[in-house]
Order: sequence, then structure tokens, then C-alpha cells
Amino acid sequence: MAQLAVNVDHVATLREARKADYPEPAAAAVLAETAGADGIVVHLREDRRHINERDVRLVKSLVKSKLILEMAATSEMLGIALDIRPDEVTLVPEKREEVTTEGGLDIITHHNAVKETIEALKNGGIKVSLFLDPDLDQIKTAHRLDADMVEIHTGAFCEAQTYIKKEKSFLRIVNAAKTASKLKLGVNAGHGICYNTIKAFKGLKEIDEFSIGHSIVSRAVFVGMEQAVRDMRALIKAL
Repeated sequence: MAQLAVNVDHVATLREARKADYPEPAAAAVLAETAGADGIVVHLREDRRHINERDVRLVKSLVKSKLILEMAATSEMLGIALDIRPDEVTLVPEKREEVTTEGGLDIITHHNAVKETIEALKNGGIKVSLFLDPDLDQIKTAHRLDADMVEIHTGAFCEAQTYIKKEKSFLRIVNAAKTASKLKLGVNAGHGICYNTIKAFKGLKEIDEFSIGHSIVSRAVFVGMEQAVRDMRALIKAL
């Protein structure tokens, strides 16, 4: 069965809406693990719009499964990662003006910077995943760069408004997942996946882990974090 990594960024988004000291992302991480999450994800952005360094350190001290740190391939973030030492790092693109991560990292264009960051992280004992669009050239480049894993960007599929667009987008995900698996890369998937779209992944056994945040945190507002995670775990188990 594929694993579930729960992203708690949007607990921090709710906190920052009032610049308060609650709700606590680390508490959400503990509840998610209690409900069966296999890992916790936090994205430390350059502008610190939600998660901050204190959050990352606190979550790291509390998490019993694994901590996955999403970050840009910059010298500042590299220094933080090597200091905090999460279990995994997922390298993502980042723009200040975006609401959320809008697409995969272009590791062909940014080959050298990504290569240096991967080498430094792996030398520090940290596994590295690359957040990529479901593009076969990008997947093959990830293999050449010696990444441990890729996380396939599922946003185009999850946000598609027509059946034809959904079908076309999902086929790209399938091809990317199968290609990555053949190259012996770990295969994760994330962005925009909710309690409805997760069902489309039934039978796609190449995916090792789903990274899901916004839909779980949104559901947690009504049913609580533990129930929201248990509901998603049940859906993943049925795939």
C-alpha cells in the first residue's frame, strides 16, 4: 500500500491569517501521525508566509515517522536543511507572487544548481526528492542527477475541468510514474489531490507515497485532524 505524507503548511496559514500563536502546526503533525500518517511535510518558503524555522525544528523534534522538508534549491535553504537535518528534502520551484507551488522544478534548465544541492544534501545524509511535472525528460534528468525520488506534480490532473483534459493529464502521470519506477527512483505524487481525485490512482502501484495537505487540513476543520487523516488513509488503502 502506498504511504501518506501529510503536509501541515495550511495549519500555519490559518495561524498567520491573524498573526496569532495558534493553531500549532506541530500539534497537527502529532495528531496526523497518531491517525496513521507515514510522514509529515512542511514547506519552508523564502518569504516565510506560513511555516517558519521554529515550526520546522519543533516538528522535527516531535515527529516519530519522518520529516520531509520542501524547499527551494538556494544556499540559504541548504544551510537550514543541513542544520535541522530532516529525513528527506523535496526540492521545489518557488516564486514570491504565487499562491502555492504552480508547477514542477525545471531541472534541465537549473541542472547545475540542482546537482550541487543534491550532492550537498546527500553528503549530509539526507534523502532527496525532486518535485517535477510529469515530463519524461525531467524524470530521466532526475535519474542522471542521482536523486533518490521524484514527486510527480498532479495539479494539472486534479484541477482539470473537462474529462478530456483529465484523461490526458492522468496519462502523463502514469507514464511518468512507470518511467521513474523503471529507473529505480522512488515515486511520490502530490499537489491538489483530494478525497475525490485520489480514487483515480487505483491500480497505479508505481506510486510509493502521496503527499497531501490542503484537502486534509480543510476536512480537519469539520471533522478533526485525526479523522481527516484516517479517511484519506482508508481511500489510499483501497487503491
